Amino acid sequence: MKAHTTPARRTATAKLQLTAPLAFAALLAGCAMTQEPPGEDHARAIPAEYASWFDGGVEVDMGRRDWDRINRAQDTIDQGRYEEARRQLQPLMEMGFPPAYHEMAKMYDRGQGVERDGARAAHYYGKAIERPSTVQGHASLNLATLYQEGDGVERNDVLAYYLLWQAKNANLNRDAEVRLARLLAEGGDGVQADPELAREFYTEAAAAGEEGALRALSEAYAPGGWLEKDPARAMDYGQRYAEVLEARATQGDTGAMLQLASLHAPDGLLGDQPDQRLHWLRQAADAGDDGALAQAGRAMLDSGDVNRGVELLEEAARQGDIDAMVHLGNALLEPESGRPQPVRAERWLNTAIEAGSVDARVILGRALVEGHGGLNDLPRGMGLLEEAAGRDHPLALAQLGSLYLDDERIAGQPYIAVDYLERGHEAGHPWATQQLGAAYLEGRVVAPDGARGEDLLRSAADRGQSGAMRILGEAYLAGDALPFHPSRGEELLQAAAQDGDTTAMTQLGEAYLEGPLDGQDPTRGVELLMEAANQGDGYAMVVLGRAYRHGNGVEQDLDQATLWLSRAQETGHESADDALTYVQRDRGAQGDINALISAAENGHPGAMADLGRAYLNGQGVGQDREQARYWLERAHGEGHAGAAASLGRMYMDDGNTSAGIDYLEAAVARGHGGAQGDLGEAYLLGDHVEQDVERGLEYLTNAANAGNPHAAHLLGQAYLSGEGVEQDGEEAQLWLEQASDGGSLAARASLGRANLRGEGAIAQDIERGYQLLDQAAKQGDRGALATLGREYLRGDILEQDRQKGADYLFEAASAGHSSARLALAEAYLSSRGLQHANREQALLWLDDVFESEGQLAAETLRQLLTDDSAADAAGQVDVSAVD
Repeated sequence: MKAHTTPARRTATAKLQLTAPLAFAALLAGCAMTQEPPGEDHARAIPAEYASWFDGGVEVDMGRRDWDRINRAQDTIDQGRYEEARRQLQPLMEMGFPPAYHEMAKMYDRGQGVERDGARAAHYYGKAIERPSTVQGHASLNLATLYQEGDGVERNDVLAYYLLWQAKNANLNRDAEVRLARLLAEGGDGVQADPELAREFYTEAAAAGEEGALRALSEAYAPGGWLEKDPARAMDYGQRYAEVLEARATQGDTGAMLQLASLHAPDGLLGDQPDQRLHWLRQAADAGDDGALAQAGRAMLDSGDVNRGVELLEEAARQGDIDAMVHLGNALLEPESGRPQPVRAERWLNTAIEAGSVDARVILGRALVEGHGGLNDLPRGMGLLEEAAGRDHPLALAQLGSLYLDDERIAGQPYIAVDYLERGHEAGHPWATQQLGAAYLEGRVVAPDGARGEDLLRSAADRGQSGAMRILGEAYLAGDALPFHPSRGEELLQAAAQDGDTTAMTQLGEAYLEGPLDGQDPTRGVELLMEAANQGDGYAMVVLGRAYRHGNGVEQDLDQATLWLSRAQETGHESADDALTYVQRDRGAQGDINALISAAENGHPGAMADLGRAYLNGQGVGQDREQARYWLERAHGEGHAGAAASLGRMYMDDGNTSAGIDYLEAAVARGHGGAQGDLGEAYLLGDHVEQDVERGLEYLTNAANAGNPHAAHLLGQAYLSGEGVEQDGEEAQLWLEQASDGGSLAARASLGRANLRGEGAIAQDIERGYQLLDQAAKQGDRGALATLGREYLRGDILEQDRQKGADYLFEAASAGHSSARLALAEAYLSSRGLQHANREQALLWLDDVFESEGQLAAETLRQLLTDDSAADAAGQVDVSAVD
């Protein structure tokens, strides 16, 4: 038996040195062991035009002389006299002899004496199997291979399926069973998968030592395989496969040695065994495989053994291996450990360039333009890249496109950039496709075209370009250049993050905490940000700092916020300084005056304003109006509206009306609603300024319409009381409701009092009035507490309940409501028959009561208010004023 091997395919076929009787006996033996395919349950029916390949037919009558002529043609082929062999086979084919067709098919299949032609090979293989013969099995297997691979013919899994069954039944001792098992394991177009039958065929072939079956079963039983996971079986088949390879390797088969090396790779069937891998690569190199030594060097680099890898690559490079020179230069430029060795790297890359390596041009060119390994020569680097681009090197085209598009050192030449990127995209480099897609998406140097940008980015993402996944995911979440599609954006950013893209981790984490995916998975958001931050992503540190500052996805922790923002500062991220100052301001608001001072000294306008107010009110620092004025003036100088408003009130309180009005006007010009309310109230009532009702109403209305509840409350009170304006119950109710809805408890209490008593042209509605007052009181509004206390004591509107009245007045007075305090003092005086006595003494008594325990104080007041005259005295005090 003689095997023929071609670079494209191993098509081993028995050499037919047979006599006619022996040929007939062999054919009968093959027929005796046939097994029918399962039929249409597994595959579609055989197309009618190919039925003659499988219908059995009648055997061609070939005598001894005919076989001698076939054998002579085979010998002629073996001697390389292909044209002569073709002449010998032609008349035999005209006589319809299948072996002649088979030999001619093999010549076209292997390109022997003719240009290789899969279509012609398929034609002759088809003719060879139309009639039964000893070559029918071999020709069927070779033809099945062409149909499985779509080689010269349109791929057809159904035909391949039936041809493989025919080859299997011929008992060829080739790989028909393995190919058929593979098709059944995976299924195909028109062929149903049948893992159990595939396992059966693989097992039969493996028992005969067929290495393809042994490998397939080892992979199938391994984790992630198509059979139920069984590590012991996977290892057993892997070791048996290795034994078959070792037998070939001992005979000098370098291909077997390389396969053995791959078995011991990190993802190999026998697990990561660097020494064994290196052993077989060494064996292959010693046996004459030119690339094995370089492959061994690369394997050592992959395993982390940089020194050993460089040593092996250098050994291969000295032997003239250009590929080894390229990998060696790259390894020396960017070692995974240790310092770069740019001089040695450049020497080996230059040697490879002189030997014609385009890859070396690209590696050295990129290093020179990007400053890798200490190299820096932009003109030379550009020249090398342009040489490589002239040979359509995909990475060189992508790199040049990037340089002409974004590099500040190179004059912007958008048309050149786009041309390089288009060529790089056409050459199949996903980075070029990514950059081109981003350009169309953003409208950079090309007209915006979201659809094309999306298509290009999807193409790059499908080829594993994580940057494309990130850009496309971000675009879907932003909803600007592309339609808003949060689930698709989330999916793409997750994929990019899983590929290790720290920017994608940060973007997705931020989206979960602050962006369009807010609230969906804050815990995952924090995890992603932590992962990116721990890999040095400065912006991830900033977002984490913000999260800890606001308690977003984590417990609020200003210490952690400070930690992460300080780390972000160390990376040089431009937003870290401002974010850290905000945290210092927050710490100041929590009483850490030193943090507030630090934030103010760092130039944060809000911190300056807060510090000024702290000095003004003596909060955390000694009261100091000069320091207050200094910091508020600094904040005002930075454009802080609140600081201007505070200065305005400060000057108004000091009697400097002119300056106060100027500052309040400045605050209003910056959009400060509170200052508008202050000015409006001042002009409406003529407080510190000449009364100007129209101007006051204008300020208050603008502030109220801008959402300021205090201004709306003032407007409501003005229309309710008729101060400065004509009394108008409808307007009063409208503004008070707006202020109440905006969160003003004082406005809710005012509206409640007006409804309860029917004041200010508002119709009395006791139920609604009580409801509003009760809501405000439960939230701690002192005026509402005081009003309810008075009304329960009097019993005119609400059913009299002196205990409730005492409780409400006590709570209002305890909270500092001056009128409530006065009401209790009046009650005390009245109970003593001292209606005209000194009220200051009564208030001092009241302070003594409040300093006692809360329950005892409340009980004392309840007892006091059981006296009718005392209760009446307390009920007569007007507690409507808002303190």
